[in-house]
Amino acid sequence: MPNDDKNLFVGEQRQELNRREFFVETGRTLSMALASAGIFYELIDHLAQKPKQVAFADGPSLPQEQYIVPSTQIVNVSSSGLSASGPGTTPVVVHPLHNHIITAKLSVPANAKALQEAQHHLEFVLEGLEQQFPPTTFTGVDILVAWGLPYFQHYIPSLGKSSSFFQAGTRYPNYLPIDLATSKKEGHTVYAVQEARTFPSDQPPAGFGPVRLEQNDLAVILRSDSLDNIMAATNAIFGTGSNQTGSLFTVTSIRRGSTGGGFYGQQSIPRKVALAAKIPGAEAIPLHAQVFLGFTTTLQANMAPGNIPSLETIPDQTDQWPNGYFKQGTTMHLSHLFEDLETWYARQNTSTFADHVQAMFRPGLSVAPGTLTVNPPTELNVSNVVEDVQKYDAYGHSGSMQTIVRQTTPTTTNYGQVYPAGIAVSARGDFNTVDNPFHYSSDPTSDHFSTKPAAGMHFIIFQPTIGNFNRTRLAMDGHYPDGTVLKLSPRSPHAGINSVLFTTHRQNYLVPPRRHRSFPLAELLA
Repeated sequence: MPNDDKNLFVGEQRQELNRREFFVETGRTLSMALASAGIFYELIDHLAQKPKQVAFADGPSLPQEQYIVPSTQIVNVSSSGLSASGPGTTPVVVHPLHNHIITAKLSVPANAKALQEAQHHLEFVLEGLEQQFPPTTFTGVDILVAWGLPYFQHYIPSLGKSSSFFQAGTRYPNYLPIDLATSKKEGHTVYAVQEARTFPSDQPPAGFGPVRLEQNDLAVILRSDSLDNIMAATNAIFGTGSNQTGSLFTVTSIRRGSTGGGFYGQQSIPRKVALAAKIPGAEAIPLHAQVFLGFTTTLQANMAPGNIPSLETIPDQTDQWPNGYFKQGTTMHLSHLFEDLETWYARQNTSTFADHVQAMFRPGLSVAPGTLTVNPPTELNVSNVVEDVQKYDAYGHSGSMQTIVRQTTPTTTNYGQVYPAGIAVSARGDFNTVDNPFHYSSDPTSDHFSTKPAAGMHFIIFQPTIGNFNRTRLAMDGHYPDGTVLKLSPRSPHAGINSVLFTTHRQNYLVPPRRHRSFPLAELLA
């Protein structure tokens, strides 16, 4: 093991680890979980080399699109995963190191007065946090508030006031954004946000039970390079003091994790955290890997540019252009999945690097051994994937989804921006975790909560409609909108990376624009 691994914990860090190991073994109450970031995530501040600070000049207003992180930085990365310059490098999006998600149900009476008071209270606290920790720097705190369908079903059954958007009396779900493309295809009204579903390859680990389709009212995502600032924001939103909003919510889960390759020369955070948590297979994670499975995931070419993920940006996607209530919002899928690192890296010991490339990208793709940053095979169509299965008896994870996740023709947005064919329509925000499956659960039995660390991912993706996500996720399993079904079991070791992923939880959310992030539509109740 490299010296950098052996010396993770010395002196006071070793003593602190022993103290916190006792805390973990004795279990977690909600107050304990809110007060502590968790031992493995606290280590990140000691282990990480953080990128150069980025700030906007003159303090501009924050974007209405909550999913856009203002301080996001782009670095050029070599094939080995290191920051570099010159020809042969690939632009990569650098996300904040710390990522926390808190899901909750509401503890607010379902009446107009209570909801409108809660709306004002939450927005006051959020605006205060953005002044205290401006998200236009890496040490600021980026805050995203997303709302599940249960919130709209139970708390906004009908609108009591007319507005420029709706007539009084409009009932759920008629005020939600409509997915025009899917509605046209299916011949009936389909909304941009749908209930979560399972997919052919969904398979929890043995003894876990079926995938849990969650019913949370909201999810709050906090992202920053400063763990202390995230914890302060968590306390302001979910604490129960007079200037806090915790009394509005019953927390159902706390999910924590990190992202960060060894872009700046040091070993990557996922590798260090996995080693510290004694995850089986951790020692095989490449030194500079951005994520547990090795290959760089946030290539700029893989991420939707600008505001493409918004509900209204691409013509004829939804009914939110030009003046929808949820204009500049988006949809979000949130899931948790375990990653079997032992099996994934065992393949590397018994086969070749080309087998990893085949599983992650496409069979037959020529990539130099040791490469971590690989440009996606954007030229693929369904017939190419079928041909790969016929020739190689395999298909790749990334390659299988390209025809769904990208625009197949040039796109002129409703804002007049022109993009060539092949642009991505979704933006990932996922991160690795050693939660099992969460840092905290209000229902540990149903969630199969354990204090034993496990390699996993909290998967987040933003796209104009959940219909788009569903089609993309089905393509990952070899099922396509034209009726094509690949002749491979979706759990086969030859079906991309499906055989080393085990999904445990799923839920879909609506992410309103920033102006409506606090209890959307509550102001239209009477």
